[in-house]
Amino acid sequence: MEARRIGVDVGGTFTDVALSLDGEIVTAKVPSTADQSEGVIAGIETACAEAGVDPERVDEFSHAMTVSVNALLEENGARTALVTTEGFRDVLEIGRQERPSLYDLDAEKPTPLVPRRRRFEVSERATTEGVERPVDDGEVRSIAERVRETDAESVAVSLLHAYAHPENETRVAEVLREELDVPVSASNEVLAEFREYERTSTTVVDAYVRPAIDRYVGRLTERARDLGLPQPQIMQANGGITDADAVRRNAVTTVLSGPAAGVVGASAMAGGGDDADGREGLVTFDMGGTSSDVSLVRDGEVERTTTGVINERPIKTPMVDVETVGAGGGSIARVDAGGALRIGPRSAGADPGPACYGRGGTEPTVTDANLVLGYIGSSTSLGGDLSLDEDGAFDALAGLAEEAGLAGPLEAARGVHRVANANMTRAIRSVTVERGHDPRTFGLVAFGGAGPMHAIAIADGLDIDRIVIPRASGVLSAYGLLAADEKRDAVRTHQRPLADVDPDDVDAVYDALSEELLTEVSDRDAAAVRHAADLRYAGQSFELTVDVERPFDAANARERFDAAHEAAYGYRADEPIDLVNCRVTATVARDAPPVAYAADGDPLSGSREAVFAGEVRETPVYERGRLAPQHAGERSPIEGPAVVEGDESTVVVPPGWGVRVRGDGALIAEVSDA
Repeated sequence: MEARRIGVDVGGTFTDVALSLDGEIVTAKVPSTADQSEGVIAGIETACAEAGVDPERVDEFSHAMTVSVNALLEENGARTALVTTEGFRDVLEIGRQERPSLYDLDAEKPTPLVPRRRRFEVSERATTEGVERPVDDGEVRSIAERVRETDAESVAVSLLHAYAHPENETRVAEVLREELDVPVSASNEVLAEFREYERTSTTVVDAYVRPAIDRYVGRLTERARDLGLPQPQIMQANGGITDADAVRRNAVTTVLSGPAAGVVGASAMAGGGDDADGREGLVTFDMGGTSSDVSLVRDGEVERTTTGVINERPIKTPMVDVETVGAGGGSIARVDAGGALRIGPRSAGADPGPACYGRGGTEPTVTDANLVLGYIGSSTSLGGDLSLDEDGAFDALAGLAEEAGLAGPLEAARGVHRVANANMTRAIRSVTVERGHDPRTFGLVAFGGAGPMHAIAIADGLDIDRIVIPRASGVLSAYGLLAADEKRDAVRTHQRPLADVDPDDVDAVYDALSEELLTEVSDRDAAAVRHAADLRYAGQSFELTVDVERPFDAANARERFDAAHEAAYGYRADEPIDLVNCRVTATVARDAPPVAYAADGDPLSGSREAVFAGEVRETPVYERGRLAPQHAGERSPIEGPAVVEGDESTVVVPPGWGVRVRGDGALIAEVSDA
């Protein structure tokens, strides 16, 4: 019997659930809660009741959350202390000496997560060659007492060159753990990689979010146990799941948990089908309640990076390469000081939510605008039993229209819709045009509660002529949790000219990292191990990551780097190359659960007035689950203008576009030949 899997993704407005059961996918969408674990359990109970299955019969439980990223965005993480090498107390403030805005004399850098009064120096010194001055246990115990007096809730330890020789840092962390009853994050355990600022920043972020992650995962695990569920597996930023204990030890890996799950789901559900046409890749577009996330899938592989920035703070950890903008269904529209209409980043969230939720919200949001424009029907239910208040939406948009000097609610709604689309178009350009990719050679995968509603208008502006809207697109991040592999990463700096590398030394590093990961995965024998290296031309300040062969072959590594550099920057150079970091990824593959699709009944459910190109038009409304599949090349049965409503999302089809259904239930939107 197929394993029963359940995936739950927490968003800013809704918590999404996907339950795989005997070839069927049962979905649910419930409002997110202040304590995210409450909404998670409520969503699981809703999906299990819909499927008629007892939660105790679920075999696997995977979860994506926003606890860590919320702590960083809202700056309400733990009171964190930092212990660092004498003379390096101010690394967090000095950073790279980059100005946030080059020509703004009043620009300010973000306040460090650790204030200066909670940064402590220890007299020690290590170089890349070894330890020159060992730590004194008595000094560390004295520092521990001073840390205790600050009421710190966690401690980060980042000593100079601990990535190469961690002996001093390891001892400092051991003493602090003996003396203090708070979690201690050591940089050599979080990021064994050079560059002091980024390594310290990442370690501080880990310590800053670790107590919140520990508490949350503990509550969730306990509530899951009470419901008879297995221990949750957690989605990491790298697009792979791992066990709950692992993320409690290394919390920074959860910073982009939810967006990563969405990209994995989009790749799993949109990449195949009966009409694959060899495009360069896919642009994934996930629009939820608070933000929109954009990423690329090329050659069947999710694009990944090792560096990200959240709230202007650098984080180095393997992660899905996602561009995020503060434009979601709950994003609040406003008029700025110059009289221009702006969207986000502030969101109405789930409580009180948009004005149309009827829960006390009065500020205009993107969802309110879509209701006023007729893209969402006033009788539509969101998140299960959430009915919409049309009058509330019109009142909110009327207030915005008055403030902006627009003709009325309809004109304000059109403005909100256009500005939101422009914001998301810029995000797509940033991952395509600005990186040397032509968006016209990509398909667009639209998902999230609001993504399919805006996708065609955005694609039109980018000259993208095909959009895939997977089945269960409104909860695709939850499906991504069911399709995600188990994945663990490790890195170690091994910096030297490639021409001088001893292959045996490099292989020894890879062997040590591989063994470290293989002892942690759930099934050592089933794990596939991937080896990669960060390389650069001598004198460059950035690296490119390329896969390498084992045993290590410097000539082959050079050829792969030259090719990668030419693909990324348009040229290769006859210059020496430096090996910088060795990377290993261990993956235990899981098969994506099958999605069965069968249509029944008349898909046309009625019509309503909707606005297209400034004109109010009577628009047919179709029920997505009743649309019969067509083969590639057949004429689209639905021509715009039209609205296609599903259980978790709505597709808006403007004039000039048509929609058909793929065999697996995915909608394919294409420029119409009519």
